[in-house]
Amino acid sequence: MSKRTLIAFSRASLIALWSAAWLAGCSLAPSFSTPEAPIASDWGSESSAAKPGTAVESSSASLDWRTFVVNEQLQGLIETALANNRDLRQALLSVEAARAQYGIQRSDQLPTLQVEGSGQRERVPGDLSASGRSTTQSLYQAGVGLTTYELDLFGRVENLSEAALQEFLATEEGARSTRISLISNIVRTYVIRDGALERKRLAKQVLNTREASLQLIADRLELGAATALDYQEALGLVEQTRVDLERVEREIRQTTNALTLLVGVPDVRPQLSEEPTSDRWIVQGLAPGAPSELLEHRPDIRAAEHRLRSRNANIGAARAAFFPRFSLTGSFGSASAELSDLFGSGQESWSFAPRLTLPIFDGGRNEANLDLAHVRKDLAVAEYEKVIQSAFREVSDAIAAKETLQRETAARQSLVKTSEMRLQLSRARYENGADDYSRYLDAQRQSFRNRSALVQVQTEQQLALADLFRALGGGWQ
Repeated sequence: MSKRTLIAFSRASLIALWSAAWLAGCSLAPSFSTPEAPIASDWGSESSAAKPGTAVESSSASLDWRTFVVNEQLQGLIETALANNRDLRQALLSVEAARAQYGIQRSDQLPTLQVEGSGQRERVPGDLSASGRSTTQSLYQAGVGLTTYELDLFGRVENLSEAALQEFLATEEGARSTRISLISNIVRTYVIRDGALERKRLAKQVLNTREASLQLIADRLELGAATALDYQEALGLVEQTRVDLERVEREIRQTTNALTLLVGVPDVRPQLSEEPTSDRWIVQGLAPGAPSELLEHRPDIRAAEHRLRSRNANIGAARAAFFPRFSLTGSFGSASAELSDLFGSGQESWSFAPRLTLPIFDGGRNEANLDLAHVRKDLAVAEYEKVIQSAFREVSDAIAAKETLQRETAARQSLVKTSEMRLQLSRARYENGADDYSRYLDAQRQSFRNRSALVQVQTEQQLALADLFRALGGGWQ
């Protein structure tokens, strides 16, 4: 191998690589600008303005789920679910797949060098040989080869790599969204189950009271102080309470099954309590912040923006298809007719093969691909705007539920006090013979109904906070 030959090949390679580096900066992708968010500047509710004399609430942007969830048992369930939930595992594996796909696409921006070696031996018949006699020929080669490398003069490869990067980032945001939804679903299911446990406890208390009343009516019936109708009405209330108990028992079992699936363990019951908790599950003061914060904290919005950027880069790649493509192929090494002389002096060989491809007629394929890229970007813009509008609606709904349920809870607490007082008065009047039994039974039914409704609305109030936390992006940090 001569020094002059080595210098010539090195210079040619360096010139090609420097040309690629200088010229690859040209991109035909349109300049990207984020579409304006099609939402109002405020939530249109009481939470959109600060109230004088009220404590400052915590914004979800300053929280993570461990701060939002204050119940230790619920925290343990979420920790277990983050390690075992299959949906989350699939989402994380999808991120890894997108990362690998981006790595594959990005590798096209760099030349590929590889060590090559080959051997060939053939017999040439006499009528095809210049000497008129049959000969046996051999060829052995070894060296370093540069496989077909595209000089990215118009940014085609760069834009394809950018599109793959944005798809990877969108998939990553999708995994974060799955994580937030998982946490929210666990909180919601746990709260619903705990509310069912509270209603079960209440139903058992009422059942004991109604069974005692039934026994009292039975005793009075034997003495002639009550009628058969009184007894049947009291018996009906007992059976109705038993029906309510079975209904709430079904709800407890089904929510337990749902938690088992969400947490991802064979049996979640050892981690659950069979009695309702009196502690708070989640923080009660959660402020919605400003609508613009959605763009920063909602993973699905960020994912939609990354997909929009990907479609924008694809337009650049489609435009580059109309322009010439330059590619390089080369090799440098040794060649010999004898294997023993392959690396001997003077056996060096090299080749350098640039290639130019210019589209002339493709039946409209490039035009159609460019039109498709533009349409897909328009679709991505519509998707981005729809995701923002849906997010705004979810937050607005959660705020409305939070505010109205808070006031409804206070009203129902007053209603429970009133119905309890009525029940006591009705019982006293019945026992003193001032009223008949039907009015006392009606007071019992109303008291139980109001107390059950209070438990239900308190549960819904917690669910509204969980929905607000998820709608604001989960307080992601």
